[in-house]
Amino acid sequence: MITSSDIQITTEIQQLINAEVAHHYGVIPSALSNNELVLFISESEPNDNHEELEMILGYSVTFVTVPENQISKALTVYYRKNDYEIQNKSVDLTNEDFLEKLIYEAKAMLSSDIHFEVYEKEARVRLRIDGLLIEKYRIPKENYLELVNKIKIKSNLDITEKRLPQDGRINYSDFDLRVSILPTLHGEKIVMRILGKDASNISLDQLGFEAEEKEIYLEGVKNTNGIVLISGPTGSGKTTTLYATLKLLNKIRSNIVTVEDPIEYTLEGINQVQLKEDIGLTFTSALRSFLRQDPDIIMLGEIRDAETAKMAIRASLTGHLVLSTIHTNSALGTISRLVDMGVPAFLIAETLNVSVAQRLLRKLCPSCKVLHDFNANELPRNYSVPFKITEHYVAKGCEECYYTGYKGRRAIYEVIPVNQDLSNRIKKDAQNLEQNRIENIEKLSDKAYKLFANGDTSLEEVYSILING
Repeated sequence: MITSSDIQITTEIQQLINAEVAHHYGVIPSALSNNELVLFISESEPNDNHEELEMILGYSVTFVTVPENQISKALTVYYRKNDYEIQNKSVDLTNEDFLEKLIYEAKAMLSSDIHFEVYEKEARVRLRIDGLLIEKYRIPKENYLELVNKIKIKSNLDITEKRLPQDGRINYSDFDLRVSILPTLHGEKIVMRILGKDASNISLDQLGFEAEEKEIYLEGVKNTNGIVLISGPTGSGKTTTLYATLKLLNKIRSNIVTVEDPIEYTLEGINQVQLKEDIGLTFTSALRSFLRQDPDIIMLGEIRDAETAKMAIRASLTGHLVLSTIHTNSALGTISRLVDMGVPAFLIAETLNVSVAQRLLRKLCPSCKVLHDFNANELPRNYSVPFKITEHYVAKGCEECYYTGYKGRRAIYEVIPVNQDLSNRIKKDAQNLEQNRIENIEKLSDKAYKLFANGDTSLEEVYSILING
């Protein structure tokens, strides 16, 4: 009998059976040799399903009994239940439906991205779920090119071009896929970003703003002119915050135009433009055209360069409200970044309404998190704690959270209004604003520490934010 507390199997073995079969028969594949498939089964289950399983799986079947709790845990870890399961017994790339079923399976599992990667001897498919990548399938290398060509055809891309990166899009009725293809050492790597079209359920009330933060933010976005900037790394929820804001501002009396890369949601009543840099439709050129379209509100997907930053400032000076995102570590860092781009400090002081920084943190599963003694030496050396703690929670893992230890995510915000005092400080010394705290404004690092101290998340989740605090 197996004595290890956990069943561990490789991706190749895992994909020999699908989740439907695994859960229905209560089995986990262990090994395959000479057409004989070894299956783990609970010692409490009757071993009378040989013939059915052999007919379904196409292999000679041998059972190995293990304690029931091991089967239960392995089913949760390796075979997540969802509304859309791939019905093939394994990854069969000769089946035309495989790619389609994989896409729908990823969407049903609430995945944000699908990664197709090729190496020297084989290829794999990984899904990003709750910000982390999990390996889903292993694919024979000889079948990978066929899969790449299917994706290129669906994306209206050139199947003969293998030396240069390509970008495309696949449209479905209720979601889209942004497709990015990158040549690598052993072939082309593909990433599909799953983009939901429906923004009707997005609301500022659901995003995690504290009451006072939301009030400050709304004061900034309800102004008829000026700039509202949201900063944070890729995947921190900036675009979702922008769409929730646009939904709030979307009134029949307002002309709202956006330029995005990509368009992640569609909103009725808003004029949305897809960026196309290969034909010269950049953020800057689109913004120039927008100013001739009599807009009230302009949304730029991202301020990437000095020219776009200066155009955004110019648009706000001429009586428009401009919303955009920028990659910086903090709300005050946004101001320094604009100065680095060549925007005069006095113009930033006059046009910036509010600066927001945000992050997404995984929440510990309330069903299984474990209380431990805390050693302050585990914190980053440069972080000064706002208050001390003696205990903290760590992730463990259970059936409720698929044994990840985490369940769901929440956003934290740093919202800084540009009032008269801050405006004067920007004019005097915009480059060194981050060295001094702003009264009554909690930094992202302190917000993260508070969540950690309250037992909502783990030190692992907040560590990178504390380093920058």
